[in-house]
Amino acid sequence: MTTQKVSATVTLLAGGDVGPLVEHPEEFVNEVLPVLRQADIRLVQCERTYSKRGLPPHFGIGGVGGTQGDHSRVDPSKALIYERAGIDVASLASNHAMDWGPEAMADTVELFHSMGIQVVGAGKNIEEARQPAIIERNGVTVAILGYCSVIRDGQAAAPDKPGLAPMRARTYYEPNDFQPGMPPNIISVPYEEDLTALREESRKAKAQADVVILFIHWGLIYISKTLATYQPQVAHAAIDAGADLIIGHHAHILKAVEVYKGKVCFYSIGNFMTTGAIKSGPPCLKNMYWYETDPEAPLYRFPVDSRKTMLVKALLSKKGVEKVSFLPTFINKSAHPEVLNREDPKFDMVLRYTEWVSDQFAHSFKVEGDEVIVET
Repeated sequence: MTTQKVSATVTLLAGGDVGPLVEHPEEFVNEVLPVLRQADIRLVQCERTYSKRGLPPHFGIGGVGGTQGDHSRVDPSKALIYERAGIDVASLASNHAMDWGPEAMADTVELFHSMGIQVVGAGKNIEEARQPAIIERNGVTVAILGYCSVIRDGQAAAPDKPGLAPMRARTYYEPNDFQPGMPPNIISVPYEEDLTALREESRKAKAQADVVILFIHWGLIYISKTLATYQPQVAHAAIDAGADLIIGHHAHILKAVEVYKGKVCFYSIGNFMTTGAIKSGPPCLKNMYWYETDPEAPLYRFPVDSRKTMLVKALLSKKGVEKVSFLPTFINKSAHPEVLNREDPKFDMVLRYTEWVSDQFAHSFKVEGDEVIVET
């Protein structure tokens, strides 16, 4: 009798923003740790720097006046949350990684490396910032690229300058109504040089790995459903160049799930383990009714809809991405993430919300046990 050899597979779990501003951030792992331990690779977005060096940030909205970003550098001891969660790869490609300058960013990279955590999206020069994390598990090689679109002038890495891996976009405004004062169409277009580099790095990564994942910080914060116009263009270009899965974050709220040429793009997977800053959000949003935080979760300083979130789960093999799903998750009253089971009414609430934000994009969801399969 002959037996067929079963193909080796690898399970990846990816979460959004991490960086709670509390005394014991490691407690944020308590409820989610049993789920994280089931994965072979754990990937998250780092929203802080962990350092005692650097200059305080002095910039406001648009870089004019004010002081913001003071919350984005915290004591290195608070980085233990990543170690306790068993994180394998952390992206530093965020709008906060360079708030305190290159020293704080470099200290964070060094600290993660000392914990055995690979870093993507930032580095001492552009070559290092664009370098993928390469992980091999069960004979399957996975390449993870980190990029940032929400980036201030001067924070992008260069050949001889530390910084972030940029995927920038330009913004234009176009009137769309005869009535004075009506909101314009807002059009954003990717920098061609950044898009060319992203395509090239995706091709290079595909030559080194069985699976390429693009982990990208982009989009419109807090605003439900709406995407920036540059995002689908960048997503499709990356997939055309070899990316097998795209996972986005930064918006602090769930956005569309799209299937393009059989590959899945999560435009925003929401928050994971974070609280938000004491003073957060552009002033222009503070008078919007949906910006109000939830009094049931006073530590969680984000709009109510931001409590709905998810973990992305992907089954990978040498053939590529075998299956993609997400685990509906909810931020509890202590601001901790809790992965939901099928019997919990909040499971359907998160699923319905994800259907709604995705309704303008090709997608199909199917519930299997406690996860939602994205059919490709």
